[in-house]
Amino acid sequence: MIKADRPISELFAQRRPLRSIEFFPPKDDAGVGALRLSAAALRRITPDFVSVTYGAGGSTRQRTAEVSAILRSEFGFTVMPHLTCVGHSRAELAEIADRIHGDGFRNVMALRGDPPKGSAQFSVAADGLRYANELVSLLKERHPDLCLGVGGYPEKHPEAPSPQTDLENLRRKVDAGAGFVTTQLFFDNEVYYRFVERCRAASIAVPIVPGLMPVLSLKQVQRFTSMCGATIPPTLVRRLEAAGEAAEIVEAVGIDWALAQIRDLLAHGAPGYHLYILNRAKSALALAAGLVA
Repeated sequence: MIKADRPISELFAQRRPLRSIEFFPPKDDAGVGALRLSAAALRRITPDFVSVTYGAGGSTRQRTAEVSAILRSEFGFTVMPHLTCVGHSRAELAEIADRIHGDGFRNVMALRGDPPKGSAQFSVAADGLRYANELVSLLKERHPDLCLGVGGYPEKHPEAPSPQTDLENLRRKVDAGAGFVTTQLFFDNEVYYRFVERCRAASIAVPIVPGLMPVLSLKQVQRFTSMCGATIPPTLVRRLEAAGEAAEIVEAVGIDWALAQIRDLLAHGAPGYHLYILNRAKSALALAAGLVA
């Protein structure tokens, strides 16, 4: 009999900061091998849980299940697979939910999902779901014991007409049964603090986990922020520009900035932090070392 994972909601109930790390499913077997090496290195810092993203294409979706199984069975991580509405009917999503649950996973990141590569906007699949709150409802109806995470945008979802509309959409996800929120990346903690205040004022009471990305290159982070609507503080831009093409210095700047963010967030009572590491262990290990008292 497959042993079921512990719901992440029980970890939050311990009232201690949680550390989580996000992986993405590689496109080929060589990438899976590299991911194994990163996972082996990251096991040393004992993250409370890890998540695995869900691609818009079929091959990466299959690898989400493969990578989730590897991280769980080979490395002993509590794994939270992502699931999105993109390209799935309601029946397909129910079938995937049953398979995830049957495999012992009890935590899922429920997202609407980004449009597939080459598409300018999200389109609903035949008999599919339009919004993440509908996916949350389906998953909770199917398996009430699932702990569901959802995404939050401190600087507003790029498609939302206003911050207030975006906040209302987030509340619908929480009201549907989401257990916690993980934010999109940000580089100014004040943005996160204002977002949390607005959420609490809107009666969104679940934990709101700050999502952070240690910068590896200026071009890369500019590309990411252009897609998700986040802003880069001018001070950080100047530091990265001063580092030029020296990759090690750029990485050191990024780690130093993220470390300062984490220390400040934890000092202000954040429920932990989630790292977008792009399958690279080095920055997460450096941050863990920097946080040791």
